[in-house]
Amino acid sequence: MNLLVLILIPWAVLAALMSMLWLYQRKTHNAGIVDVAWSFGTAITAIWFAWGADGFTHRRILVGAIAGIWGVKLGYYLLSRLIGAHEDRRYEMLREKWGDKTQQRMFIVFQIQAFWAVLFAIPMLIASSNDHPELVWYDWLGIGIWGVSIIGTGIADAQLNAFRKKPENQGEVCKRGLWRYSRHPNYFFEWIHWWAYVAIGFAGAWGWLSILGPVVMLFFLLKVTGIPITEKALVRSRGEAYKKYQRTTSAFVPLPPKEEDQ
Repeated sequence: MNLLVLILIPWAVLAALMSMLWLYQRKTHNAGIVDVAWSFGTAITAIWFAWGADGFTHRRILVGAIAGIWGVKLGYYLLSRLIGAHEDRRYEMLREKWGDKTQQRMFIVFQIQAFWAVLFAIPMLIASSNDHPELVWYDWLGIGIWGVSIIGTGIADAQLNAFRKKPENQGEVCKRGLWRYSRHPNYFFEWIHWWAYVAIGFAGAWGWLSILGPVVMLFFLLKVTGIPITEKALVRSRGEAYKKYQRTTSAFVPLPPKEEDQ
């Protein structure tokens, strides 16, 4: 299949889907559905790319499988948090900030997420295009990286959920397990996931471009939609307790906590 057509088809489909979901959030006043759609959309786009790419068949199946499992797992987790819950603090803050222009700007947000779903599936396309005629060591390395990411994210999410379920922890800051060493271990292990496609795709044609996946994702997590917005909301809701947590605990990479300066 022509490369441009291969990319434009999922973009068009996701743009239409995001338009319908934008209408849905107008009714429900909960924009968190866009995160769910991005997760499933990226996974489905990756599977589509794996189907349409011209790489080694077994590698295409491998990439489609690990990307699909990752996306479904993340999407299901986000959906389970969304059902019956209030809107994520990030979107509440945007509504307050945008005022009367909220819906126009929210539509742009939803369309950007459609674009990002395709953009972040490009490393999967590159990995699926590697035509080396057998699975070799770097394919198994990619599976290992993917496994570390899935396990690490699962542990971080489980620890946070267990903390939140206890009534006595209401309004408190989770500092248990992986959260003792990183303020966002879930983000860190999600980021690790993108290196799997670098390992699998780097040896193929245009493989060096696969590194843009983790690089761009790191930028978004550290500077755009990840940590900055999340932490602004957490400081707002947790106050001085979270500010102390910021002073003693690594923002991203798990590291031993520091003693607070006196």
